[in-house]
Amino acid sequence: MSSEILAVLEYMEKEKGISRPDMIATIENAIKAAAERGGANSQPSEVRVEINSKSGALQAWTLLTVVESVSDTAREIHLDKARLYAENPQVGDVVEREMDPAYLGRIAAKTAEQAIKQRLRQFEKEHIYDEFRDQVGNLVTGTVRRKERGDLIVEVGKAEALLPWREQAPGEDWVPGERIRCLLVKLEQQGRGPELILSRSSLNFVRKLFEMEVSEISDGTVSLASMAREPGYRTKVCVKSTDPKVDPVGACVGARGGRVKSIVREMNGEKVDIIRWFEDPVEQLVEALKPAIPQNVNLDRDKRRMYFEVKEDDLSVAIGRKGINARLTSRLLGWKLDIGKVVVKEVGFDERKSKAAEGLTSVGIEFEVADRLVAFGLVSPEAFEGVTETDLVGLGFDAPVAQDILSKVASKEPLPEENE
Repeated sequence: MSSEILAVLEYMEKEKGISRPDMIATIENAIKAAAERGGANSQPSEVRVEINSKSGALQAWTLLTVVESVSDTAREIHLDKARLYAENPQVGDVVEREMDPAYLGRIAAKTAEQAIKQRLRQFEKEHIYDEFRDQVGNLVTGTVRRKERGDLIVEVGKAEALLPWREQAPGEDWVPGERIRCLLVKLEQQGRGPELILSRSSLNFVRKLFEMEVSEISDGTVSLASMAREPGYRTKVCVKSTDPKVDPVGACVGARGGRVKSIVREMNGEKVDIIRWFEDPVEQLVEALKPAIPQNVNLDRDKRRMYFEVKEDDLSVAIGRKGINARLTSRLLGWKLDIGKVVVKEVGFDERKSKAAEGLTSVGIEFEVADRLVAFGLVSPEAFEGVTETDLVGLGFDAPVAQDILSKVASKEPLPEENE
């Protein structure tokens, strides 16, 4: 029995991290409780149990009260018999009588085993809680063990954690044995022990990745002013610097994009846009929508609503696939966005012809005559350079009318309309 106990103590101490004194106390209490209950033919009695921490030797004693007349043999001992176990005992004293090792071994093997296991589980729960209670909100790394109804069971250290399906990023597929990094979002104390809840879809997961990869964020030189994320698709990060000499965007991107590439790789290819922070919402909108260019921006500051237009070619860029870019920009700015399309008015041939004719009337030429001149390509006074009276007559104008046209074009001064 002693070798078995010693093996248990050594295993718990090395593999489970449970101290030997704590484990000894657990086993002693379990055996004590089992021995005091006794078997079907035994009466309950008070017992003291002791385990040697070095050898694992187990000893137990029945505690008996010294009396002159015994009424309960399981708890009392006659004064004369008590002298066998103690020197000069007195009535009312408590003497210890060592129990039969064989009987004690049967009790320990049959009854105390389950109690030891239960106490062991309790120790493990307490150890897990103590280990992770200060890590809530930080990144932890573990190994995927199995999948249960869409949820992932991840082994983190000596504990099992849960990555619920709703906290997984869309498009990610993990298999048992893979290493995975997650955000520890919650540590819940439940009846069956502490439960570790992980997340990869949280916005703080991205924030912690930036803090880990970008030293300027860790030391406070660069800060994440605002963030917005559609897990699995795209993240927008707005950064600013407390030091004018430090470029916040460049610090986050890193040399040859090394820092942001590490973050994107950890997020399984999710796109990350790093944007410079501006206090003015219109400037921030322009920065956030690049390469689309917002025009005709109107702000309703009371309702924090922003209306703007973009060119037709930029509309799909501004809205994004499934509206993701527009939603992320709205969350990043903290404004509701109304996006319209810039209306480009195309001028037709007839309209251009009419405007050219109106230009000729400004020098006194009647509109009907001007309209005929425009039809021949004489669309402005400058177009008459080198044109002679003979040329106009050749185009079908009467000689007096041709002479009148040339004189008015030459003067370029508006004249009152003349009746034919």
